[in-house]
Amino acid sequence: MKAIVVGLTGQTGAGKSTVAGYLEELGCGVINADAVAREAVKSGSECLKKLAGAFGEDVINEDGSCNRRLLAKRAFSSRENTELLNSLTHPWIISRTKEYIEGLCHKGYDMIIFDAPQLFESGGDSICDFIVSVTAPENVRKQRIIDRDGISAEAAVERINAQHPEEYYVGRSDYLLDGSESVEKVRRSAEKIFEDIRNKVRRTQEG
Repeated sequence: MKAIVVGLTGQTGAGKSTVAGYLEELGCGVINADAVAREAVKSGSECLKKLAGAFGEDVINEDGSCNRRLLAKRAFSSRENTELLNSLTHPWIISRTKEYIEGLCHKGYDMIIFDAPQLFESGGDSICDFIVSVTAPENVRKQRIIDRDGISAEAAVERINAQHPEEYYVGRSDYLLDGSESVEKVRRSAEKIFEDIRNKVRRTQEG
């Protein structure tokens, strides 16, 4: 039986990872896009070879590992280079994610969460049945980013400004979850969304 794939995305510091954890507790399989992205630059990967061809062979260290700092410096030096990076990594990440989805289906999971900060930008929403976005007011996200990453307020604001506003997610999502609420409220909201998706799928199957 095909599993339900739910794309989980949202603004940095909004609480997306917390929601993913709650859904995992409810029995969902979880695929973390950041972890898959790290696989893309593992020694010997086809994706890393393509990146070296695009950004210079020296982005691969002598031991075959990726020189992440050098790659990032070049890839984020211009909008064009960032788009080039994404054009090489995003298709690889989506392809690998499909393999993980298949593996989790074989393990018996009937709902799989694809936890992806760049869900829409990567085209990852195309492999999802439902989209859940987690948002929170800027002041809440700013403080969380400062606490989480140990960076200055100015650096936290820079990260926030580099991301999409809440409106971007509103029109692209089936569900919106306010990550600024209390732990218990966020948990209940996650449970409600989980049950609602299950009921929608059940009604579709019965209909």
